[in-house]
Amino acid sequence: MPLLVATGNAGKLREFRRLLDGIDIVSPADLALTLEVEESGATFAANARLKAEAYAAAAGLPALADDSGLEVDALDGAPGVHSARYGGTGLNHSQRCDLLLQSLAGHPRPAQRAARFRCVLVAVAADGRQCQAEGVCEGRIARAPQGSGGFGYDPIFCLPDLGRTMAELSASEKDRISHRGRALRVVRPLLTQTFAELRG
Repeated sequence: MPLLVATGNAGKLREFRRLLDGIDIVSPADLALTLEVEESGATFAANARLKAEAYAAAAGLPALADDSGLEVDALDGAPGVHSARYGGTGLNHSQRCDLLLQSLAGHPRPAQRAARFRCVLVAVAADGRQCQAEGVCEGRIARAPQGSGGFGYDPIFCLPDLGRTMAELSASEKDRISHRGRALRVVRPLLTQTFAELRG
């Protein structure tokens, strides 16, 4: 039985397929499944669970959903669960990055720009079985966008130990250190333990 990954984000889907290699993955598009799930939760875990439950019920398959975002210390953890909608629904990724940089204009020192990417993964089946994992990647907000890889806030998320932004990493480098990569490595054994039908 396949695992339904509850996302329409092509970049996320590629990461899931790379890091869950060996598990048969399908996307909502593969099933011609269109759902609008209101992300009304106050936490990443709550939003991920809402999505996973809705997709599992609609498809009759175990469903894995993530909710992830950027937490900036100087902004009291914002944009947090609102990362994908920061500044309003009409903005694209580049405009959201620009808005965040403007919000930090009064915080020039690196120590003031501490931030992290956080990802929570929740997998559920229609019969109530579930598992959950979390991954965090610490860094800081760059002074300007750098790099053309990745998506979302990757061009402005700097990894001090590497001296590069997330958008300047190769796919394999990103998989190794990213919040989603870390969460997926934790959840992978949990998936096959919790959902025996996923085993090859």
